[in-house]
Amino acid sequence: MHYEEVLPITRDEAESVFATTDPVKVCNALVRITYHDPDWRWVQERCLHFARHSDPDICGCAATCLGHLARVHRVLDVEKVIPVIEELLIHPELAGIAEDALDDIKMFLGKV
Repeated sequence: MHYEEVLPITRDEAESVFATTDPVKVCNALVRITYHDPDWRWVQERCLHFARHSDPDICGCAATCLGHLARVHRVLDVEKVIPVIEELLIHPELAGIAEDALDDIKMFLGKV
């Protein structure tokens, strides 16, 4: 296993990446804003948007980032987030990721 440091990214840089179709770059930018952007609401909205993306890798990454957001910032708008993550439970390739995100939210926010 190789640890890679999660580096900050500016919002302009992130938005530029989000306009691409490269799942690896989009996921990398999502993780970077999740860890480093102080505005959890802005990050949450980006994650919610990508949780409904047509690419399952991006959807899964967005769900994971929502769980990380609960851990890092200790806050989420659970009324908005939970239903979106629950939508992913019906997709076999995303169900485990969605369950992990819900577990993180429950662990760090006490809600689900």
